Amino acid sequence: MTKRLIVGLSGASGIIYGLRMLEALRDLGHETHLVMSRSAEATLAVETTRKVGEVHALAHAVYPVADVGAALSSGSFATDGMVIAPCSIRSLSEIATGVTSTLLTRAADVTLKERRRLVLLVREAPLHTGHLRTMTQASEMGAVIFPPVPAFYGWPASVDDIVNHTVGRVLDLFGIENSLAPRWGAVPEAGGKAARAFPGRTEQRR
Repeated sequence: MTKRLIVGLSGASGIIYGLRMLEALRDLGHETHLVMSRSAEATLAVETTRKVGEVHALAHAVYPVADVGAALSSGSFATDGMVIAPCSIRSLSEIATGVTSTLLTRAADVTLKERRRLVLLVREAPLHTGHLRTMTQASEMGAVIFPPVPAFYGWPASVDDIVNHTVGRVLDLFGIENSLAPRWGAVPEAGGKAARAFPGRTEQRR
């Protein structure tokens, strides 16, 4: 079944997560509605060689971040949820307090009030107590806090491997089948211990 997801890109470092999310959803045949902050456009220029137009082309529909009256600002616009990848502390704070200033955070607020899934890839470190309390507040409202923390049991060999693992796990949260990354225990070695699970590799853990 085709799903309709809102994908938000904030200005935090790690915009590659949002780009890969858009690519994966496109490749899997799902519908995406993109909101990209101005800070995200700046981060795109710093962290990648992509142009804003190339990112827009990955989505089915694109909305100006200042257009707080766009379809995404209403709960009557049915979606299967929203992911903000990456999610800045500023965006997190607006969502947690319900005081939203852009379409990015307004769409997230609507997602929560309509009891739809909201996943926030909060990208910040280290975290002070205020950050932690804000994440707790957002979680208590129904958001899923998903820091893009690498998993190493699959022996990633590249940044793409690390990014794909996180994106695949996020898609799992929306019930979207994918094979972006190896799953724990998928490739056991003799004796029952986990082996390197990435395709094309035969080395085992020592």
